[in-house]
Amino acid sequence: MSKNILLFSTIIYFLSPLVFATEGKKVFETYCWGCHHQTAVAFGPPFEEIASKRSANEIKAMITDPKSVSKVFGYKRNAMPAFQLSDENLSAITNYILRYKQESNISIEHNISDINKTIIEKPYPSIAINKKVK
Repeated sequence: MSKNILLFSTIIYFLSPLVFATEGKKVFETYCWGCHHQTAVAFGPPFEEIASKRSANEIKAMITDPKSVSKVFGYKRNAMPAFQLSDENLSAITNYILRYKQESNISIEHNISDINKTIIEKPYPSIAINKKVK
């Protein structure tokens, strides 16, 4: 009996992030997609930008009370409506947004190392040295 409970608990532990991701995507598609397209220009900032600048509590506050939070952050205007989400949906969308932080940090670090490698391996001569100012 205790083995079954342990097995069930382990399965739930490993599946819960998948459930949150699925639920977060559903909340995104229902409430957020219209302004926060992730593949096209939109009114709201992309989730990579939000996730890199904001904590989970700040994201939750912005979703539930954007007018007040916009003032605290110093935004000139706020076009985002307040959403009355359940605690589960609020946690799901917050976790969904924060998943973009990890993905964006990996690509940024990779690109910076590529840039540094290019600068070190292939220094370019200054064209200005060979030109005369007229």
